Amino acid sequence: MHTDTTATPDLAWQAEALCAETGADFFFPEPGSSVREAKLICGMCEMRSACLDYALTHDERFGVWGGLSEKERLQLRRTSR
Repeated sequence: MHTDTTATPDLAWQAEALCAETGADFFFPEPGSSVREAKLICGMCEMRSACLDYALTHDERFGVWGGLSEKERLQLRRTSR
């Protein structure tokens, strides 16, 4: 019998995140739309650092994660190398 031993990420922070109470539309806006509302919500969220860490670790390419847009996360990756 084969058992998958791939570690699953700890996603417990998601249940506590403010975005779980608002909906994905703010965090995954249409191209060219403002991410201001998402950033305001992230700015009040206690799970912001866990969210950003998750996005950077898993190379999330779309949406606002941890208060940063796609472009901002890409820039952060480039400067931290």
